[in-house]
Amino acid sequence: MHAGLPMNMQVRGITAPPQPTSLEDCRLPMVLMRDILLKTIFRRNCSTIREIAKAICLPVTVTQELVDRTRNQNLLEATGSMSATANGEMGYQLTDAGKARALDALGQSEYFGAMPVPLDVYSEQIRRQSVRNIQITRDQLVGAMGGLVLPDTLIGSLGPAVSAGRSILMYGPPGNGKSSIANGIRKAMGDAIYVPQAIEYSGQVITVYDPIVHTLAALPEDDPNALRRTGTRYDTRFVYCDRPTVVTGGELSLDMLDLSYNPTARTYQASLQMKSTGGIFIVDDLGRQKEPPQALVNRWIVPLEENRDILGLQSGEKFEVPFDTLVVFSTNFHPNEIFDQAALRRIFFKIKIDGPSQENFLKIFAMVARARKMPLDEDALLYLLKVKYPTIDNVYANYQPVFLIDQMRAICEFEGIPYQMSRDLIDRAWGNMFLRDEKIVK
Repeated sequence: MHAGLPMNMQVRGITAPPQPTSLEDCRLPMVLMRDILLKTIFRRNCSTIREIAKAICLPVTVTQELVDRTRNQNLLEATGSMSATANGEMGYQLTDAGKARALDALGQSEYFGAMPVPLDVYSEQIRRQSVRNIQITRDQLVGAMGGLVLPDTLIGSLGPAVSAGRSILMYGPPGNGKSSIANGIRKAMGDAIYVPQAIEYSGQVITVYDPIVHTLAALPEDDPNALRRTGTRYDTRFVYCDRPTVVTGGELSLDMLDLSYNPTARTYQASLQMKSTGGIFIVDDLGRQKEPPQALVNRWIVPLEENRDILGLQSGEKFEVPFDTLVVFSTNFHPNEIFDQAALRRIFFKIKIDGPSQENFLKIFAMVARARKMPLDEDALLYLLKVKYPTIDNVYANYQPVFLIDQMRAICEFEGIPYQMSRDLIDRAWGNMFLRDEKIVK
């Protein structure tokens, strides 16, 4: 807790960023704050202190202080009348000099709205809500996996990996739920964190909050019997969100891991891995990207080993940001095929995801059949296990029950018969799951 800032609060064990009580508490260059104020009033057409405070995400008292300073520079003026629709608040508008300054500032950067958070304040909050502070139990992890049927040994390997908050490489044959397991890991993390709308470094603003990546979480209501009411007295330059999940696949490229600069708006957007801070970054189908897996992991050498990332501005200036992300790599290749040993050392946990045993396959099959309202038939199941699976060396995969049952359902619907299993339907479904090798005459 910060001394002298009693209004910060804790939500589910995470200390919220304390609300600034003065302009100095914002720890931003005064010219930057003034210009964002002018641009926001110009773009949003807001006039009262409460409207302006909501737009720039600062407390009313701090906003009033900033408005007063800007008025002293003859960039803002009071309208001279109270707003009947805003509880009698005084209105403010840009002077001619203020409009000129707003347009000049917009020419330098189109960013307006929420005041950014200085990089060091952002770093402080990341430490408070680090993924490495999370401890999960076996029951929590099993529950987060939903309907997945996983062996105890696999849960025993995943649990320590998630609790450690270190990188994970999941590998094994396709169709065995690596992507579903990665999503289950995210659910197991469970709580919510504070994500800055934007951060500031060296006078540059970098937007971080992304509604595509970040899902708003509901703040808990105050206990009416509590002696102190916290309300929402935290720094609203941050947004309270579920721990983020970024999922990438074959489209991932190295430039997505760096800041994105818009030369027209002259604004920066955080990299994908920066947006995943405090959450999980899933690299699915590793080995299918344009860049080789070795190159992708080489980009992560410093972040994975030192929990910090190096980003660059258009000027060429480099700076550090916290790297607080659980990175999960998922691949159908054996790790030795795509990485050298130095790269493998930097991935902390390597976990093989095999297909299910016959016993677990039957559990999955029965569970899917029940969910799909497909009655089980003992003769058809024995035919599947004793006749069909030996043709593929009894190699089971988690996707197969869903595939086979959905195929049989589709056939039944087409033929106009009740859902059922039979040897003939098994044969027809199997034919769509495994194609016969043959040469096509062109």
